[in-house]
Amino acid sequence: MNKPFIDFSAPSHEVAPQLIGAQFFVNGVGGVIVEVEAYDQSEPASHTFSGPSSRNASMFGPPGRAYVYRSYGIHWCLNFVCSPEGHGAGILIRAIQPTHGLELMRVRRGVESEKLLCSGPGRVGQALEIVHAFNGYSLTQKPFQLLPARAPLNVVSGPRIGISKAIELHWRFGLAGSPFLSKPFR
Repeated sequence: MNKPFIDFSAPSHEVAPQLIGAQFFVNGVGGVIVEVEAYDQSEPASHTFSGPSSRNASMFGPPGRAYVYRSYGIHWCLNFVCSPEGHGAGILIRAIQPTHGLELMRVRRGVESEKLLCSGPGRVGQALEIVHAFNGYSLTQKPFQLLPARAPLNVVSGPRIGISKAIELHWRFGLAGSPFLSKPFR
């Protein structure tokens, strides 16, 4: 087990920009996190806004765990749980610059373009073969490996994508100029 380099017990919108540039792998497949979105139970766009349920229970802690959910009944999406246990918050992994296991990702995704392998939360889930069984797993245990960014980076922020509530919160964070984002920042 590796020790986390981030304090996941902090608020999600504070932890989220720290993840940009971090390396994340599932069974050795992955790359550099280039885009994330923070969610907190205090705002209505979060899965935890209405309180704990069987679907979102892992979002209420402990921090530093995975929250895996099915999006639109199609793709498994991955979040990193934040905030003190009992407070529902997390960070959706929106995009990764693939660096390890590209051929395996291409097979899983059925695409050749490196830019399309992990540019969106559903694509990340498919490329890294995220499954619901990972829900609640510690980010410091296998099959996960999370490593710090190699150098300081230019992180930008803006509105989250695909929500209609709490749009005033600029809790989407990304690596400035990355061609691997799910959508460019304005």
